[in-house]
Parts: sequence; structure tokens; C-alpha cells
Amino acid sequence: MKQWLLAFVVALAMGDEIMSAELFVSPTGITENPGTEELPLPSLEAARDQIRALRGDGQLAGDVRVVVKGGEYALDHPVVFTAEDGGVVYAGAKGERPLFSGAKALPQFHKAEGGLWRVEIPEARGGKWLFEQLFVNGRRARRARFPDSKRGFFTIQEIREEVIRKGKSTVPTEARQFITMREDDFAVLSTLSAEELQRVQLMAFHKWDNTRRFIESIHPETREIVLHGVGMKPWNPLKKGTRFYLENLRPALTKPGEWFLGLDGVLLYKPRAGEKIRTTTAVAPVTEHLVAIQGTRDQKVVNLQFENLSFCFTGYQTPPEGFGPVQAAQTIDAALMADHAEGVRFRNCTVKGVSRYAIWFRNGCRDCAVESSTITDIGGGGVRIGTSGIPARTLDRTGACRVEDSTLSHLGLIFPCAVGVWIGHSGDNQILHNEICNLYYTAISVGWRWGYGKSLAKNNKVLYNHLHHLAGQLSDMGGVYTLGPSEGTEISHNVIHDVDCHSYGGWGLYTDEGSSDIRMENNLVYNTKTGAFHQHYGKNNIIRNNIFAYSRLQQVQATRVEDHLSFTFERNIVLFKTGVLLRGRWRKFNLQMRDNCYWKEGGKPFRFDTLSFADWQKRGRDAGSIIADPRFADPAALDFTLAEDSPAHALGFVPFDTSTVGPRRGR
Repeated sequence: MKQWLLAFVVALAMGDEIMSAELFVSPTGITENPGTEELPLPSLEAARDQIRALRGDGQLAGDVRVVVKGGEYALDHPVVFTAEDGGVVYAGAKGERPLFSGAKALPQFHKAEGGLWRVEIPEARGGKWLFEQLFVNGRRARRARFPDSKRGFFTIQEIREEVIRKGKSTVPTEARQFITMREDDFAVLSTLSAEELQRVQLMAFHKWDNTRRFIESIHPETREIVLHGVGMKPWNPLKKGTRFYLENLRPALTKPGEWFLGLDGVLLYKPRAGEKIRTTTAVAPVTEHLVAIQGTRDQKVVNLQFENLSFCFTGYQTPPEGFGPVQAAQTIDAALMADHAEGVRFRNCTVKGVSRYAIWFRNGCRDCAVESSTITDIGGGGVRIGTSGIPARTLDRTGACRVEDSTLSHLGLIFPCAVGVWIGHSGDNQILHNEICNLYYTAISVGWRWGYGKSLAKNNKVLYNHLHHLAGQLSDMGGVYTLGPSEGTEISHNVIHDVDCHSYGGWGLYTDEGSSDIRMENNLVYNTKTGAFHQHYGKNNIIRNNIFAYSRLQQVQATRVEDHLSFTFERNIVLFKTGVLLRGRWRKFNLQMRDNCYWKEGGKPFRFDTLSFADWQKRGRDAGSIIADPRFADPAALDFTLAEDSPAHALGFVPFDTSTVGPRRGR
């Protein structure tokens, strides 16, 4: 069989050594086939194993290309690649788009009462197959939820906590929370059996993260829901007024696109407009991961590439203890994982309908990339680079990775606190020419150190990205968010707009705790809620030559006063029509401001902190700055092109082109 393969598949031979080869994979293939175009293999695993066997026999050396024919490939476990699997490109056949699915097709729907459809799933009876996600006609469906979309959320009326085991940290090891609901809201829970109640999940929204817990029990006499697990974090607890909804209860199945799976194994679905029962297909996940690239410190996976492939439909099953609040959902891993890898590429790939993060270059990865790809409909975030802790061994540290020319959208559908692109303790990465939009928290997060301690997040470049429509379910967030010392990091030439938040902290550029030595230049930021730029605290940051327009509440903000130089704010244009110019203790900050152009539409007066502009400048602030109409071409239509006679030119402001921001097509 191997000799037959070599006779038909060899691309180049040199002496007795085969230098390169091409294999073929097709949904119609079988494992016994040699992998020719006429007799293809059935899966990535089969191709991987064929290559291993040939290399093991010494019959194959050099790079290999695996051509994957179009069609769907079902996965019930992740495909694992190790060091022996490098030097291979897995590519979709020209003009075709093979799909690797982690879901299983369900039987055909049948009509039920009340305009619902139903399907019996024997494997799900008695809770044997507990899937929490469903995809109908390729779209994520929503588990039955209260309240409905018009109202959005319940709010906690009162909450108390009983500590069972305190433990050694400030967060109790074990506790119960008792949440009081309004009488009308609580009524639906009293109709459920104890068994049904324990399958209901409460999803709560904190400042910058979320809690997902199962209901342990209820107290009808006090209208209380009882949760059981770790205690609340003192710095970000559930409290009176916290918003939440309840998920996975049959009475909540009222809106098109919703579903509910009962303990009897019957799944009910309320069809969307235009869906036809005979042509509707539904799939449910059977795996949480699709690809695992598992190198080691001693043997990395080198030069493994995936091109023109789609990876879709994985699940997340909430553990009995639930999901506790954690910033950036950083305890959630990814559907496609890489450890100790070099030269791994996902090029022109699609990741859709996965329920964790999409891709994570985790431990010991270098020169890995996501290029010209689409990541959408994701339960968690898009791409993660590095780890939340500093690895003790250099070999475990990740850096010099890229996310480039890609579109990441509709993220955080299970974990709203997840991030579009997250860089932890990792340096020399490049986030270039991407569009990141339609999520609930931060688009790009760089660094993972609170304060001025050691950080590996240095020399990161966040350039030419289009970041927009960050929705207002959470607070304390930004288009680009930074943490800790970050020497050499540059955040420039980005367009950031439509950043909202629930209560506070919907910023465009946000240098949070200890952010230092970062340059933010040539960014266009507009239509934010609480400011185009905010520095909590940090050192020696440079905010230069940016256009900040139309923030609603304040334009720029700073919070903590420190002795060192916090930041330099120079040659920026600030245009606004509502709110104040500055928020914070600006008169006390150690900062430098100069050569800026400020304008409130209509020439309306405004203050600098509480001072007039003349008194502000007498205090040594804003030397060379002016209050003047910058003369944008059409700011109402969001055209911020500067006129030739703009007074900003005389300040040294250098116009920048935003037309090249976002993914470059055709690369």
C-alpha cells in the first residue's frame, strides 16, 4: 500500500528519499485508501497517521500538503497534532470550503402544539446527553430565557450570603447566596419541580465580568433563589440592582429561535420567521474542542498550517459549580489550542459557532498567526495569546504571534466578559488590520499585570484595526485596554467607535492599572459613552496626534494622581457637543499637555476641569494649545478629513489616512 502511495503521490524524489508529497482527504474516503486524489483518505486524522507512518519508515521527508475536499467532516473529539506532525499544510481544495463540525445532527423536527416544533432525542433522556447549545440551519439558537428580549433583565432586589467555609483567601471557599426577586418575576419558578429547578441557570452581570450558576433551591415564602458555590468577590460581588436572567426553563420558551430540552429527551423549538420544517436541520455539540496542537518543551510542533478550512459548532457544558466571575473569561480555553508550537498558521479559515474562545496560542508558542480569517458567533472571545501568569521557564513563554487581516464579530455569546483579542504575559505580538465588533466587553486587551510589577507584555503592536460596536451589558471596558508595564507597546492608526457600557467605563483607549511606556498615536475615536481616552494610573504614556470626537459624558478622563509623569497629551484634536471636556483631578496630575486643539460645536463655552482656558494655561497646562474649530470636512457624517486651512496644522498635527484601517482584502 505504501509503495502504491509513493508511486502516485510523490511530487519530487531525490535518490532514495522522498522530498515532498501531496495527499487527499474527502468525506467519501476510507482509512484503507492510499490518499491519492482518486482514492482519498476520510479525515485529517487519517492523513496525519499516513504521514507519520511514511516518515517513520524513512520513505518521506520534507513538507507535505494535504488537500481537503469540500463537504462536512464530523468530529466527536479534537484532532491532536504533536511534534512529529509538523511541516504539513492542511488546505481546502481550490474553490471548496470543507467544514469540520463538532456537532451531531438531530432527527427531523415534527410539529407540536402552540406553534412549536419537537424532536425526540433518546440519548438525552434522563439528562444523559446534556448539551447547552443548539444550532439550527447553521445559526446559534437561544436556550429558553426569562425575561424576554423586550425587558432584557431581572434585577436583584436583595442579596445575602452565608459563608460555609471561609478558607484562606478573601473569597470564601464555599458559600450560599440568597437572591430576592420581585414577586411577579419569581412566580414562574414556583411552577417548576425540584428537578427542573436544579437545571435552571442564573446568569448575572457584574461590572466587568459575569456569574453563571445553577439554582440549588428556592424559598417561595421570601421569594429567594439559592445559589451554592464559592463565595462572592468583595471587589465585585453580586449586589442589589445587579442584572440577571434565568435560562433553561420550559415556561420561557416564547420567542422565535428559542429552544428547550426536557429530561424526557424531547427538544422543543420555536421556529424563526421563514424556517420550513422539512428543510430545517439542527445539530447539537458533542465535543468542546476541535484541534489540539500539543508540542513539548523539548519537541515543538513546527510549521503546521491550516488554510481555507472551516471549524464549527462546539459546546460548553457548565460544571456543577458554575462559572464564577473572572475578567476576560480567562479561565475558559479555546476550541483550537496550541502549546509549544512554532510557525503554526490559520490562514483564510473560518471559526464559527464555537462555545469557548476560538483560538489560543497558549504555552511556549512563537511565530504563530491567524491570517485573513473569520471568527464569528463565538461563546467566548476570539484569539488568546500567552497566559495569565508569568511562566517560570522561558521555554513556556509565548510571543511574536500575529492576528492579521481578520474579522472577529459577535463574540461573548455565553461569556459576555470575553475579549476579541487577548494578550496576557506575552511580548512582540502584532495585532494588525483587523475588524473586531459586536461584543459586550473589550475588543483588544494587552497585558495582565495590576500595578508596576514584572510583566512580559512588551513591544506589542496594535495597528490599523477597526474596533466598533461594543455593547453596553458590562462596564469598565474599552476598545483597546491595557494593563501593567508595557515598554515599546504601540497602539496606533486604529479607528474605534460606538463603545457603550452599562454604568461606567465605555472608553475608546483605556490605560488601566500600571499601564506604562505605551504610545497611542494617530487613532480616530468617536461615539464613546464615557471618553475617548482614560488613564486609571500608569507611567510615561504618550497620547499624541489623535482625533477624539463626540464622547457623550466626558471626552478624556484620568483617575489616580501619582508623583511620576503619568502621561503626555499632545497634538490631539478633541471635538464634542455634549458632556464635559475633562473628568478627574486634572489640576493635580503630573502630566504634560501641549499643542492640542479643543472645540465644542457651535463655539459653546466649556471649562478645563473647573477653570477657564486662560487660568488653565496659567497653571502650566496646555502650552501652545487652542480653542478653535478644527474644520473637519463633515463631522456630522463622520468625515474627519481636515481642511487645508485647519488651525490644527499650525500646532503640528499630522493628518492620517483611515481608509487603510481594517482587513486588507485580497492578501
